[in-house]
Amino acid sequence: MKKLILVVVLAVFGIMTSNAQAKKAAAPKVEGAGMAFESETVDYGTIPHNADGKREFVFVNNGNKPLIITNAVGSCGCTVPTFPKEPIAPGAKAVIGVKYATDRVGAFTKTVTITSNAAGQETKTVTIKGTVEPDPAPKG
Repeated sequence: MKKLILVVVLAVFGIMTSNAQAKKAAAPKVEGAGMAFESETVDYGTIPHNADGKREFVFVNNGNKPLIITNAVGSCGCTVPTFPKEPIAPGAKAVIGVKYATDRVGAFTKTVTITSNAAGQETKTVTIKGTVEPDPAPKG
């Protein structure tokens, strides 16, 4: 009976150890600062004219040094980004905000170019897209 319990305990320990190693491999660390986005495209879908145009790009510093974002620029005046001014610690999440001017009717695809000290990707481009519907025709 003791041997059976010992075998079961060793088997469980072995499975737990291999799972922990697999999880470590799934989240590679970057030497220096890093920027890993949950999604590099924000799809607004179809939204009404003059709807709230604020959205967010969520990312994590997957490096081992603080991430410093020095600039974020929209591809046109209708796309206004905001970004953290303070360094982002390794492992910390942060947000790049973007506001699209939804007073412009029709389909859109715009970009935001982010400049940082991220190792190997000092500039990173993310995309917003969607369609702004015109106001409904007045009934009468």
